[in-house]
Amino acid sequence: MIRLDGDERVGEGWELMKIRGIPIRLHPSWFVILLLFTWISQNQLSLAESSLPVWISWGLGFITALLLFLSVLLHELGHSLVALREGVKVRSITLFFLGGVARVERECSTPMASLRVAAAGPLVSLVLAISFLTAGAHAAGHINPLLANLVEQLGGLNLLLAIFNLLPGLPLDGGLILKALVWQWTGSQRKGVQVATATGRVLSLSAMVIGGWLFFFKGGQISGLWLFTLGWFGLSASRSQTQLLALQKVLRELNVGQAAGRNFRVLEDDQSLRRLSQLRLASSEEQPPQEWVLVCRSGRWVGYMTDQPLKELPVQQWDRQCLADHMKPIAELPSIDEKAPLWQAVMALEQSEEGRLLVFNIAGLPSGTLDRIDLTEAVLKRLGVRLPAQFVEAARRQNTYPLGMALPQVVDSMVSGGLVELPEGSRSTS
Repeated sequence: MIRLDGDERVGEGWELMKIRGIPIRLHPSWFVILLLFTWISQNQLSLAESSLPVWISWGLGFITALLLFLSVLLHELGHSLVALREGVKVRSITLFFLGGVARVERECSTPMASLRVAAAGPLVSLVLAISFLTAGAHAAGHINPLLANLVEQLGGLNLLLAIFNLLPGLPLDGGLILKALVWQWTGSQRKGVQVATATGRVLSLSAMVIGGWLFFFKGGQISGLWLFTLGWFGLSASRSQTQLLALQKVLRELNVGQAAGRNFRVLEDDQSLRRLSQLRLASSEEQPPQEWVLVCRSGRWVGYMTDQPLKELPVQQWDRQCLADHMKPIAELPSIDEKAPLWQAVMALEQSEEGRLLVFNIAGLPSGTLDRIDLTEAVLKRLGVRLPAQFVEAARRQNTYPLGMALPQVVDSMVSGGLVELPEGSRSTS
């Protein structure tokens, strides 16, 4: 499977090694499924060879499970190496209880590139399956029947892995292939996601129903529980895709003016540095970053102030020095137009050292400010979500997106997928 960076349903786990610069990680849940597969393989060997010593059957079961997950790793490497060839950075590959996931920083910029990346994993599994079931099984049969059994079992598992992943529904590779094909046919990546998400939801619900029936009405079969778990995970992924579509829509529809706050103060340029000091003392130290102090002259915006003069000059000179002698041009502040869509604001915030923007109205005058918290609250309000105050305050102190929302990655995927077009002269957030 492939995941856009920022999707946190699968944690990072422990790093084992790096292949072509890609960290290979093990999620804690992997050890549970390793034991389960070892037990299943041991049971199959015991039934096939009843005279086999227990320690040998458990050992072979463990080796079979390890080789299966090596096959899963090769499957994910297939995705990752093709992604690298398409110019997409791969953050990591993580093995977890449902198999493996390759985390990429963004989506491919064309549907055919997306199709190649999605198809690479199942193709690797098919090649492994054919190799194990033909030449591998034939060669192993001449060496030892147990080895032949192990090779055939690996061949069958890889074939099952390929077929399962080719089912046409997200988050499976087949769903990504379907999304790419619809994208190619319609010219709309969003349409591709909608179709693949809908089919994925149908497949997931079907898996949950069949799995529940097998587990509860057919003697508690472990395959039923496994199928139900897969369906539940797929349904969760479909829900996430639906939420992503809604989030992308809001980022396109809302503009900066609808999200902006007013985190600045205004002083006249003939006022003294003492007034700036008093303003700073009156501000709450628990609400960083500090408010910008904008400077006016006869109703015209002429600059802004930093605290540098207060640090450099002795207190005795504060009353004799005016703001006009120390102000900086207002054009130096990172800014954005109030009519700009929020996805552009996300990009501008990532390029701003302070992580906030001065908002200008249609007349070219400062009308507000925008930071990550203002933007997130506006997005979540449109989506009908309200964050607890403590989460908002914690994020505001750190000037980060609440709950780790990966809005820059979402915007990058919108740009790379052609959902939005960059303004001339701008660049991606990654």
